[in-house]
Amino acid sequence: MAAVEEAQAPKKASLRTVVAASAAGTTFEWYDFFVFGSLTQVISKTFFSGLPETAGYIAALALFGAGFAFRPLGALVFGRIGDRVGRKGAFLFTVVLMGGATVAIGLLPSYAQAGIIAPALLVLMRILQGFALGGEYGGAAIYVAEHAPPGARGRSTSWVQTSAAFGLFAALLVILVTRVIVGRYFGPEAFDAWGWRIPFLFSAGLLAISIFMRLKLSESPAFAKMKEEGEIAKAPFTEAFGTWKNLKIVLLALVAIMFAQGAVWYTAFFYTQTFMDKFLKVPAETINMLMMAATAVSAIFYVAFGWLSDKVGRKPVMLFGMTLMLIAYFPGFHMLAKTANPALAEAEARTPIVVVADPTECSLQFDPVGKAAFTSSCDIAKSTLANAGVSYDNQKAAPGAKAQVKIGETVIESASIAGLSKDQAKAAKAEIEGRIKGGLKAAGYPEKADPARMNLPGVFGVLMVFVIAATALFGPIAATLVELFPTRIRYTAMSLPYHIGTGWVGGFVPFTAFAIVAAVGNIYSGLWYPFAFTAISVVTCLLFLPETNKRSLHD
Repeated sequence: MAAVEEAQAPKKASLRTVVAASAAGTTFEWYDFFVFGSLTQVISKTFFSGLPETAGYIAALALFGAGFAFRPLGALVFGRIGDRVGRKGAFLFTVVLMGGATVAIGLLPSYAQAGIIAPALLVLMRILQGFALGGEYGGAAIYVAEHAPPGARGRSTSWVQTSAAFGLFAALLVILVTRVIVGRYFGPEAFDAWGWRIPFLFSAGLLAISIFMRLKLSESPAFAKMKEEGEIAKAPFTEAFGTWKNLKIVLLALVAIMFAQGAVWYTAFFYTQTFMDKFLKVPAETINMLMMAATAVSAIFYVAFGWLSDKVGRKPVMLFGMTLMLIAYFPGFHMLAKTANPALAEAEARTPIVVVADPTECSLQFDPVGKAAFTSSCDIAKSTLANAGVSYDNQKAAPGAKAQVKIGETVIESASIAGLSKDQAKAAKAEIEGRIKGGLKAAGYPEKADPARMNLPGVFGVLMVFVIAATALFGPIAATLVELFPTRIRYTAMSLPYHIGTGWVGGFVPFTAFAIVAAVGNIYSGLWYPFAFTAISVVTCLLFLPETNKRSLHD
């Protein structure tokens, strides 16, 4: 009888199969999530066409972040399932939910077709995506770590980390190929009109593959052993967050590791795209190719740094990554401007710009529901400069005075369009924007980056510094978080700080940084947001984070 039961029992998967299935499934989920982030410019035009350009772009970036905002909730829900029912079931369901929401985005009507219903449905799909991803990462990382031997957890779980690189690479590749093919056969406007939907619909095939691979897996050994011994947590939330012993580890993981992880990774792989697109005016195809190359190379570094953390410890490797990025933020982005658009850097040094305005007339131009009207002379001047991708200083004017844009010695007066009819306001705004853009052109500010002057090896070199920093930090994180928490509450406890860090800190990097730039005027001012979070983590990690390498996972 025992022999029959043994023959009928599912065959235990090898570590290689476990890693491959976990990383592949996570790759597909990252693909789903990153397609949205990489198409922010198109999505802002499709779903927020009722807003001014700057406000629409900020709304789209905020929606990208909104998906991340719901990740901690998903972490709690699926974390409890993972700690009570099992690792496999929790992270199998997440991939189904994620893939379904992504396919649905490709089928949504535009703002022009359905009005406010369109962005409302888009928000709902983003919430479902974030909710699903909240349960995905923790399940995959724990599942691999609980299968791996103590001396190889860093290397094994680093393949889960590479899934982010593979997912981003796949998203960029599918977008680039779709853009080229649709443009060639249907014209240059076709991708923005409808071709952008193809990368979302493409995920249906990836979803089927991911489900197939994950159905072949069995439960993790650590959870199976805990279940057999009757040690499964009856109240994971209470154990994880209701006792100071475990809560302080959650807080330490959040502040010492995940603050930096969110800031560093999303600056390196997403805000760089926003920066090159909106401020440096680099062509979208060039940005895609650069990011694809950097992302492809990053896959090697995730594994290398994960392996290194098995040898020298998790803490020194992660500390190196976050410290490198802390040093590189400002000089790196200045170098990015000099190599990607040298004419812009030269114009800013030669002919500085000043906006003279009454501060009470200047708004933070963020309005995702389309209710606010940015009609003051200051708002029009600043939005024009923000869309042109140029830095400016602010100078206080007398109360009620019209805003002025000083481009070197040239003074261009803006005006309010409040009280005008829709057509009159549109014409007046276009006239003001035309005069400001004319002044910028006369002063040598380029409308877009000149491919002939672009130093692509230099741009790639800067991106590689960011990549090394991000991968050194991210490579050992999965092993570190798994090792920090006891088996009974591991899924619940580690998923929450991870997704607060990546979701609330990292996911809002593009939105917050761009909004800061639009408000302040300096195209580098948005970097203070990720810089502050990274600095906090460097100090906390150095002083308080314990080394976890080779800890037992059965304690």
